[in-house]
Amino acid sequence: MTVTAPKTLGKPLPGPTSPSFVQTLYWLVDPLGLMDNHTKNYGDLFAVNSIGPGYDKLIFACHPRQIKELFARDGKELSTPGRFNGLIQPLVGSQSLLLLSGNDHRRRRKLILPPFHGDRLKSYGNTIQTIAQEIFNQWTPGQRFVARHATQELTLRVIMETVFGIAGGDRFDAMKPLLTEMVDMVAEPIRASLLFFPVLQKSWGPWGKFERARADLDVLIYGEISDRRKAGVENREDILSLLMTARDEDGNPMTDEELRDELITLLFAGHETTATAMAWAIYWLHRQPECLEKLRDELSAVPGDMPPMDMMRLPYLSAVCNEALRLYPVAIVTFPRYVEKPFELDGYTLEQGRIILGSIYSVHHQEDIFPDSHAFRPERFLERSFSATEFMPFGGGSRRCVGAALAMAELAIAIGTWLKQGNFALNEPGPVQPQRRGVTLGQKGGVNMRFVGPV
Repeated sequence: MTVTAPKTLGKPLPGPTSPSFVQTLYWLVDPLGLMDNHTKNYGDLFAVNSIGPGYDKLIFACHPRQIKELFARDGKELSTPGRFNGLIQPLVGSQSLLLLSGNDHRRRRKLILPPFHGDRLKSYGNTIQTIAQEIFNQWTPGQRFVARHATQELTLRVIMETVFGIAGGDRFDAMKPLLTEMVDMVAEPIRASLLFFPVLQKSWGPWGKFERARADLDVLIYGEISDRRKAGVENREDILSLLMTARDEDGNPMTDEELRDELITLLFAGHETTATAMAWAIYWLHRQPECLEKLRDELSAVPGDMPPMDMMRLPYLSAVCNEALRLYPVAIVTFPRYVEKPFELDGYTLEQGRIILGSIYSVHHQEDIFPDSHAFRPERFLERSFSATEFMPFGGGSRRCVGAALAMAELAIAIGTWLKQGNFALNEPGPVQPQRRGVTLGQKGGVNMRFVGPV
C-alpha cells in the first residue's frame, strides 16, 4: 500500500467515527484487523478517538516515510513520555526504563545498553546454546509438544541466567514459577484486560493472585540484590551484576528499587516476545518445507565447533528470523510520541496534545516494499536490504528495544541448534492464526509440533 497523496492543510485527519469504547474493544480483540481495515479505508495516516485509558486523540502512522520523520522529530516537536506506559506500572514498577522520560530516560538507557553489546553479548551465546541443547536432549522420538512452551522455557532460562545471574539452587526454583506467573499476567488476554481497566484491579480474584506473586517475587529479587552486594560482583558477567557496578554521569549507582524494576522490565521485554517470534519461525519453516530444506542445507555445512554467535551470520537463518519478525511483529506499534509543538506530516497539521503511534505491523505489510506481504518468504531479506524504518521489529528512535541484539542471538542460536540436529513435524490441522497475548501479538494455540527424531 502506498502513502496517500498530501491533503489540504487544516483538513481533519480521516478515521472511524464509532464511539471510543467500540474502537477500544476492536483494538483489544483484533488489533491486526483494525490496522488492515483502517489503512484500507483511511490510508496510511488516520485518527481514532481512543484505544484505551490514556490513549485519546490518537493518530496512527503506517508508512516508513512517516515513521522516519517522526523519529527525526524526537526531542524537538515530539517527546516520548514514559507516562504512556502507565498501564504496565503494576508489572514493571515506577522506576522502569519504560516509564522514564527525558534526561532520566537518557541516563538510564546509557547505563543499560553496554551489557547487551560487544564481548558481553558474545559470552551469552554459549549460555543460549547450552540451554537450547538441554531442551533438545529432553525430546524423544514421537513426542508431541507446543512450540511456544519450549521457546518460553528457553527464553525464561536465558533471562534468569544472563540477566538475573541465577542458574540453579533454591532461589532459582522459587523464582521460576513466580516469574512465569508475572509473565502470564500480560500474556493471557482475559487477565491482561485488567491492565487496561484499572477499576477491575481488586485485591481478590486474578488481580489478588498476581499481587501476591509479585510480592513473593520481590522478596526473592531484593534478597538476591542484597546477597550480591555483600558478596561482591567481581568477575560476574550477568546483567544484574554489571548494572550494580554501573554509575551514571554524576557517579551515582542504581538503587535497589531501580535494579528490581529493570530486571522485571527485561523479563517482560525479552521473554514472551522472543519466545513468540521463535515459535513463529518454527511454524513457518514447517508450514513451507521448501524453506526448511534451504535452511537445512545451510546448517549441514556448519562445523560442529562453530562459535554460537556465528549462527547470526548465516545468511538464510538470519533471513528466516527476520521474516518471522516481519510477518507478525510481536510489538504491533512503536512507543507513543506526544506532539509538543504543531508540525506538518503528509499535508496534515498535527496539533499539540495529539498522541502518535507508528504501526510496525502496517509498515511491514506495505506492498510496495514487501510484495505479497502476507507470504512467508525469507528470500526477500537476501534480495535487498531494508532501512531502519522499513523493517523495525524492535521499534526505533530513542525508544528502540535495548535487548534487540540478545533477542536476535536467541532466535538464531536456538533455531540453528535444534534444526541442525533434529527432525520435527507440524502437528496442526490448519493454519495457525495470530492472536493478541496481552500487550503483544502471539499465536492462537502456541503451534503444536512433533519431534520426529535426530537427523
